[in-house]
Amino acid sequence: MIRLNNIVVKFGDFTALHEINVHVKEGEFFTFLGPSGCGKTTTLRTLTGFIEPVSGTVEVKGKDITHVPIEDRNIGIVFQSYALFPTMTVYDNIAFGLKVQKEKKAEIDRKVREIAKKVDLSDEQLAKAVSQLSGGQQQRVAIARALVTGPAIICMDEPLSNLDAKLRVQLRNELKKMQKDFGITTIYVTHDQEEALTLSDRIAVFNKGVVEQIGTPNEVYNHSATEFVCNFIGDINRLSPQVVAELNRVGGSVDPDAHNYIRLERLHVNTEAKPGCAVLEGRVDSREYYGLYIKYYITVDGQSIKVIEKNDGVNIYEAGQTVRIVVDPRDVMAYPAQQA
Repeated sequence: MIRLNNIVVKFGDFTALHEINVHVKEGEFFTFLGPSGCGKTTTLRTLTGFIEPVSGTVEVKGKDITHVPIEDRNIGIVFQSYALFPTMTVYDNIAFGLKVQKEKKAEIDRKVREIAKKVDLSDEQLAKAVSQLSGGQQQRVAIARALVTGPAIICMDEPLSNLDAKLRVQLRNELKKMQKDFGITTIYVTHDQEEALTLSDRIAVFNKGVVEQIGTPNEVYNHSATEFVCNFIGDINRLSPQVVAELNRVGGSVDPDAHNYIRLERLHVNTEAKPGCAVLEGRVDSREYYGLYIKYYITVDGQSIKVIEKNDGVNIYEAGQTVRIVVDPRDVMAYPAQQA
């Protein structure tokens, strides 16, 4: 569907993108994830036509669109700020692209009302000025405006970042449902790991203008390809040499010269150790209570290790309490130590 082939983008002497290669399948929800300044928005803007690469090609359905004008690419765009016209009605905002395309009035009306219904905007809301709507409603207007012209692709640049946490979660679920209902190929840009993991079919993790890994949420989380991805996605423990030595003492094959990590939920407190697992004794320093689960900070051999345990309402450990942590060496993710 979409192919970015060896894309290089420069701003003066600064290289923003270093030979980016991405293939997005038709109907896929594909996320560009990474910290600020990593190149994810630059890649999106290259796909949509706002930026022209120094080298490389942008292909959609086998056609090279690298030098095709923005308005001829058949790509819908939802900006971070939504970029709506605040003094115009919701109806006129959604109809704007259709009017530019010189569609007939009756056809515009049919399409606007049809798309409004699909994104849960009422006739009453269509008559209001955009400035009268809540943030969540404005986001729906932006999506409706992007979809009403029937684009082959929709691109969203951090569309939830201006909303409060509760509304973000609610609209995240709605976004995914809408995308499945429409079946439209979606490119989504975010720095929020949780957002990427919950929404995406696949994720490209960016770092300093390079794609570190492309994979499903499970692949980038549980089988992180690089040390950067391992640290950026979710929370994690880096294991000390003493802990690594203990894992190998019970039959593990963890490289003591590597940088070794383990996810919080892979560790278990005061459970029965299966064959091949190590049991580490530690002291609970503190805990964070989240309701569904509890996060413990436990000192083991001078190292603070974070553990997430499901909250069963019974086994809750107090600060100062001695506990056992069960570790399976096979759950360790190892990366070569960086060259000096």
